[in-house]
Amino acid sequence: MWIEENNKLKQTFKFKDFQEAFAFMTRVAFLAESAQHHPNWSNVYNQVTIELTTHDAGNTITEKDRSLAKAIDKILK
Repeated sequence: MWIEENNKLKQTFKFKDFQEAFAFMTRVAFLAESAQHHPNWSNVYNQVTIELTTHDAGNTITEKDRSLAKAIDKILK
């Protein structure tokens, strides 16, 4: 579930291991590149934390963030 916090959409995803986390990040990277909208994110072993905000709009949440969040959610279904 995405949380709105400090003008960002944020979610932490947990996976079985590092390999699954990294595979998820790779899939998100392709989505982000095709949308020309890149996340702030971090990875520690089996966890990936993603923060979405639109820098061009003054670091606030826009439809670009919501659309990318929905696309990321579809990866996991």
